[in-house]
Amino acid sequence: MKSFKQLSLATALFAALAGSAIAAPVTYGVDGSHTFPRFSYSHFGYSTQLSSFKNTTGKVVFDAEAKTGSVDITIDMKAVNTGFEVFDGHLQGEDFFDTAKFPTATFKSTKVVFEGDKPKTVEGNLTIKGVTKPVTLTVTGFQAMPHPMMKKPAIGANAFTTIKRSEFNAGKYVPYVGDEVRIDIALEAIAQ
Repeated sequence: MKSFKQLSLATALFAALAGSAIAAPVTYGVDGSHTFPRFSYSHFGYSTQLSSFKNTTGKVVFDAEAKTGSVDITIDMKAVNTGFEVFDGHLQGEDFFDTAKFPTATFKSTKVVFEGDKPKTVEGNLTIKGVTKPVTLTVTGFQAMPHPMMKKPAIGANAFTTIKRSEFNAGKYVPYVGDEVRIDIALEAIAQ
């Protein structure tokens, strides 16, 4: 009986070690059809304007067991969508995004903080118009599960941060048009 218990314990220990040896970070490719960074700001105090970007690429690495991850996102700044084509062009000018010189913005994480099994915050470097500043994204929703249509592992998240656009050399019309800009991102990514 004693040797059976030892064998059972050894088998359980081997299974646990084998499971953790097999578990590894998974790399997810950003699903551009379901990933949309949005930004909002005060327009002369009259209203909060909402705009988005239509073209986002990148990858997310997520290890649920180790509670680690990383995020690397590129936003096509020429794909700004304000709902008004003339204003889209205005924002791409030198006073704002200057897309002729800086066609993309990037976010590269430096740290992912977990609360339980889910990311709570993602710290990293945001680069807009050639200026890089540290920011912290607050994660308001996170899901990791097999995609019901693609039959592959998938993740999704919603997160936000607030920046001052003047710190990224895009401060034209401050303070009349708000300097504080909230950035929200809805992200979905599929295992590669």
